[in-house]
Amino acid sequence: MAVRHRLIHAAPHRVWDVLSDASRYADWVVGTSDSHAARGLWPELDSALEYTVRIGLWTVSGTTVVRRVDAPRELELEVDSGPVGTTRVAIDVRSWGEKSLVIVDEHPLRGIVGSLHNAALDALIQLRHRDMLRRLAGVVEDHARASAHESV
Repeated sequence: MAVRHRLIHAAPHRVWDVLSDASRYADWVVGTSDSHAARGLWPELDSALEYTVRIGLWTVSGTTVVRRVDAPRELELEVDSGPVGTTRVAIDVRSWGEKSLVIVDEHPLRGIVGSLHNAALDALIQLRHRDMLRRLAGVVEDHARASAHESV
């Protein structure tokens, strides 16, 4: 199991603003180049978004489904990466004073990633989470600053 956290310098509702925008998924999820709502109203239960990963000339599409949601605190996703398999990604947003403590917990479920799950894979997931949380913090903090300027 790969669990990582980051303190984001914005209120939890600002974090949720970004998490609940399907078009922003590619802005903070590492490796994703495009995303859009595919089913339902994101991030309602069982809603889905489609995403694209591009590596050079190689393009792969996948689907992310909301399996559990308790807005604006918890979002649990099942990420289906086709032949690679599926993973469970739980995002917990906690109030930390005027800031947010965001905790990401990822666990492979099925397919190749589920079969090959081990400590080495968890270490790679940890590296990806570090970058993902850095990107999420940047998007949220930029969004919060822009919103603050609009209200002035």
